Amino acid sequence: MNAELQFLTALQGLHTPARDAVMLFFTRLGNAGFVWIALAAILLLFRRTRRAGCILALALVCDLVLCNFILKPLVHRVRPCDLLPEAVLLIPHPSDYSFPSGHTAASFTAVAALWLAGKKRLAGATLVLGVFIAFSRLYLCVHFPTDILGGVLVGLACGWLGKWLWESFAQKQDSLT
Repeated sequence: MNAELQFLTALQGLHTPARDAVMLFFTRLGNAGFVWIALAAILLLFRRTRRAGCILALALVCDLVLCNFILKPLVHRVRPCDLLPEAVLLIPHPSDYSFPSGHTAASFTAVAALWLAGKKRLAGATLVLGVFIAFSRLYLCVHFPTDILGGVLVGLACGWLGKWLWESFAQKQDSLT
């Protein structure tokens, strides 16, 4: 058994009803990127946070395309719960592939986008939440540690790409006026 599967098997030994409830809470926050989409929508409502909301929204769209439409089908990695028959799934079996972790990618997209938009305190809070969401995916045995690492890297890249797109758009708007 490789190191990643050994690590995930060890995590299976940590399950308790209380820990299960906490991990289910965090993983559900990350479902479909809802918490990050809601945050972008809230930021878009207010003039002083609108730029950050735009950067976050653009970054999340980049994450959706890169993670779900390109990398997951391209890499085609099975989930660890499919390889560990002793794993107890507490959530419905995910229907897509494992690499990269979409929950983690969306979380770290938000962290990077907010940091690059100058919202450092908010980025710090999203980092804490993102780490819990990412760990919940390991605890629930639906991702390998390298899926999480891949999600972090994809998220950081998408956060940067969201800022770059926003700045490119803003420059084009300035040149038209």
